[in-house]
Amino acid sequence: MAGRINDEDVKAVRDAVPIDAVVSEYLQLRNAGGGNLKGLCPFHDEKSPSFQVSPSKGLFHCFGCQEGGDTIAFVMKIDHLSFSETVERLAGQAGITLRYEEGGYNPTHQRGERIRLIEAHKAAAQYFVEQLDGPEAEVGRRFLAERGFDQATAAHFGVGYSPAGWDHLTRFLRGKGFSDKELVLSGISQDGRRGPIDRFRGRLMWPIRDIAGDVVGFGARKLRDDDNGPKYLNTPETAIYKKSQVLYGIDLAKKEIAKTSSAVVVEGYTDVMACHMAGITTAIATCGTAFGGDHIKILRRLLMDHASAEVIFTFDGDAAGQKAALRAFEDDQKFAAETSIAITPGGMDPCELRLAEGDVAVKELVESRTPLFEFAIRQVVLRHNLDTPAGRAAALDEAAPIVAGIKNGAIKHESAVQLAGLLGIMDTQFVVKRVGQVARWARDRGGRGPSGPGGRGPGGGPGQDRSAQATASAPPVSGGPALNLRSPAHRTERELLKLALQYPHLVSPAFDAYGADEFTAPPYAAVRQAIEAAGGAEQGQQDSPAYLALVRDAAPDDVVRAMVTELAVEAILRRTVDELYAGEQLVRVRLRAVDRRVRDLQGSFTRLGAAGDQERLTAVQNELWVLQQYGRALQERGAAAL
Repeated sequence: MAGRINDEDVKAVRDAVPIDAVVSEYLQLRNAGGGNLKGLCPFHDEKSPSFQVSPSKGLFHCFGCQEGGDTIAFVMKIDHLSFSETVERLAGQAGITLRYEEGGYNPTHQRGERIRLIEAHKAAAQYFVEQLDGPEAEVGRRFLAERGFDQATAAHFGVGYSPAGWDHLTRFLRGKGFSDKELVLSGISQDGRRGPIDRFRGRLMWPIRDIAGDVVGFGARKLRDDDNGPKYLNTPETAIYKKSQVLYGIDLAKKEIAKTSSAVVVEGYTDVMACHMAGITTAIATCGTAFGGDHIKILRRLLMDHASAEVIFTFDGDAAGQKAALRAFEDDQKFAAETSIAITPGGMDPCELRLAEGDVAVKELVESRTPLFEFAIRQVVLRHNLDTPAGRAAALDEAAPIVAGIKNGAIKHESAVQLAGLLGIMDTQFVVKRVGQVARWARDRGGRGPSGPGGRGPGGGPGQDRSAQATASAPPVSGGPALNLRSPAHRTERELLKLALQYPHLVSPAFDAYGADEFTAPPYAAVRQAIEAAGGAEQGQQDSPAYLALVRDAAPDDVVRAMVTELAVEAILRRTVDELYAGEQLVRVRLRAVDRRVRDLQGSFTRLGAAGDQERLTAVQNELWVLQQYGRALQERGAAAL
């Protein structure tokens, strides 16, 4: 084994590489006063910076997780290196030749594995760049030129070419002193029948660098029709390359990201190049995987998580792009930064857009961004049929958690009002209250909110607000949370169902004409359906015990069956139970249903008026007039108008 690194050389490395310069390669630092700098700790998740660096002392310390030490300790911790590997890396950056107390200078083959793999990638990247100038690489140069990239641009990004032979690079790196084992471990080579062969052959090569600027992998683009491999081939997972933890272009973009507190996330290597050439030098991309939690951690350390920071995602406008955008939105709450989306026109990616319309079009694309939450809300709403009460209820149920998750309180309120307009719900305050309720649920659940579309609220049932049915009724479901008996609508519906089960002769035959959608609480709607399936309240006039048994048997599950039993034995709220009282409950339930339908039609009237659909507008207007007359008759004549 190699001997211990000379103590004087270790000290020389510490003195030669300022700690603030090293730490700044991984996170943004700001003035903390007293000559110190602060940033978000890279070793644990935190919302406010507790990680401090003292350039004068050459030390760092996190007051949150208690990690601390000098420059060498920082690099060892963040890059998972041994002491000797760290000193060797820093010495290489500082141009210091290390001495070893046992055995003289350190032989190349005895250096740390990580350092060796990085050195192999560095040598391979340079080899690929040199090959791009050769005659075989004409197809690669043409590929770049057709996408608007000249030789200088290729050099700026280190784009190269891998020869089509089986082992050109492998033999080259062997000549540089790398062993076959190192080449296979690095992912540059792979095992063949007679030894290692090149993994990348006849392809255009992009070096993938980590945030410190070291090449840790490659992305390879197919160029020839006889290449049976995938369109893009990336380095496999290795000791130094984890695709979920690298962002292409981060080494070039990190300073501008920290300076402007913004980042643009695109989908491919050429998109990053196009954005940078167009002046969007904060552009980065993932490497063959979806944008995820580890990528967020990298950006958060650069953005410093302050309120004005922004992450802009660009996606194609097709279904796949929209799906990717919604997937990105799922991680929105992991950012303190605001998140936005820029949809490329005509299905073009930024590279194609620049080629077709120039640099200005790429800049305009980013400038025309939309808040990601707004995009997500619209996508959710578009999935539902807003012409039906059930559709509007479902859309509200799914969109409310999105609005509730908006970080800015003022924007949250405004978005709730806009959501009401999108849904055609006239009572905007109801939607605002609904959003507030969902936000409270999220806080009570530790920030988790209702569990997705149709999620479950505090009572364990569907997360839909039962009072939401005052505006739009939902399809009946079996079961639900504890019912809100402070709601006048729920109390009346419960009372009417008790009458239908206990005194069917008082509500029949009018009750049997009521639809399940006239009951705003899904459990009550399910009981109404069970009564209908048993033959209706009219059936109960003949044989009450048999009638209740029929209703229980018609219940779809034990939850509804238990509700039927509960309502059948619960006391009526009035001491004197007669036709007058029963008529009052029938009228109240029907009148509320009429009022809901009137509000629905008013919302439709507003939407159709904006769309200019005169034929449907007239039909809605006629139905609205009839319902208003019916509602007036119910108020004036009571049960006689049923």
